[in-house]
Amino acid sequence: MQNGIEALGLVLSTDKQRLLLEYLQLLKKWNTAYNLTAIGDPTQMVHRHLLDSLAIATWCVGDRLIDVGSGAGLPGIPLAIMFPEREIHLLDSNGKKTRFLFQVKTALSLANITVHNTRVELHQPTMPFDVVLSRAFASLFDMVNVSRHLLGSQGRFLAMKGANPRAEIEAVRSLCKVKAVRTLSVPNLNAQRHLVELTLR
Repeated sequence: MQNGIEALGLVLSTDKQRLLLEYLQLLKKWNTAYNLTAIGDPTQMVHRHLLDSLAIATWCVGDRLIDVGSGAGLPGIPLAIMFPEREIHLLDSNGKKTRFLFQVKTALSLANITVHNTRVELHQPTMPFDVVLSRAFASLFDMVNVSRHLLGSQGRFLAMKGANPRAEIEAVRSLCKVKAVRTLSVPNLNAQRHLVELTLR
């Protein structure tokens, strides 16, 4: 994992790396009962979950971030471990998954995490967010439609995608300005990864 983190150009303390691995241990333990991920091999989990999530760290700016459709906590939990000074909210409508997220928060003493068990469109935050994150959550159009009320006036959507979602981007241009479409390079992962950055018009 250390080599992968360095390849991303990131620096994480020994304690943060320990927390990331403890998170993976919890994910592996709970996966059998809760069906959190199709990936069972710990080595693959490092590349496909941890490093994939951390690959967007450079563009996650702001004090308040929300990971919508968080599922097993990706990318939210790795980012919360990396940025303990930031407020990270994890939202999912699946009760089993949010129970797992709360277990991770408690077991790893991640005080900067808040878990919400609700549908995105029903969530009414006390304050708007600087960043709305998603990873394999929905089309860009659907993501923007259901979560636009969560975003602050200067906020940004960050959507993690596989192949470059050109058709999805065209479909959302009337609602959003496309700030960037970044090609991500995830160490030891032979698959396309892109990050789409959007702001509301």
